[in-house]
Amino acid sequence: MNNSQDRQRSAPLRTQLAALAARLLAEDGISDIARAKRKAARQLGLPQNAALPDDAEVEAALRAHQRLFHEEEQQARQQQLLAIAARLMTVMQRFNPYLTGAVLDGTAGRYAEIDIQLFADSAKDVEIFLLNEKLCFRHSTPRTERAEAVLTLVADEATVNMVIYPRTEERVSFRTRDGRPRTRARLATVRRLLAEASAVSR
Repeated sequence: MNNSQDRQRSAPLRTQLAALAARLLAEDGISDIARAKRKAARQLGLPQNAALPDDAEVEAALRAHQRLFHEEEQQARQQQLLAIAARLMTVMQRFNPYLTGAVLDGTAGRYAEIDIQLFADSAKDVEIFLLNEKLCFRHSTPRTERAEAVLTLVADEATVNMVIYPRTEERVSFRTRDGRPRTRARLATVRRLLAEASAVSR
């Protein structure tokens, strides 16, 4: 049986896994898609080598779940997180900030975290800047070897991950775990998205 046939045969199970992973992301405080997929597989009693849905399938299921069960709450949360991101990106302009992740792609829900990429000569420069701005932070484990450091802080009860890369990496094309180009946005785009979200909520 070829890969196409395997995928077709497992499609109902992949759909079920994606839906369960989406629910875990939306309602159970899990913010990492890979972790949500593994937990969904365990809950369904699947073996460790079971074929899991890709991230795009889970994101599509998450959007559907949010529209069905949490639309107003999700829109309000999205607007709140965009506002926090815009404020912090304004403060961090010297480090060429980009918004990425769930807040940018519109799937930010109840437990979503804000992911901001920074590009600096040294992570120490960012740390010193945050200390001077009296912004408390902690070190988190980077999800990619390309990141020099991740500084996590809390702003208005939202968790913000500032992922620091060498300045020379700014023009490099970043990709998601499943190989898709990772979208990112500068401050002007974030402000436009915030204005659009604010208009919808009126």
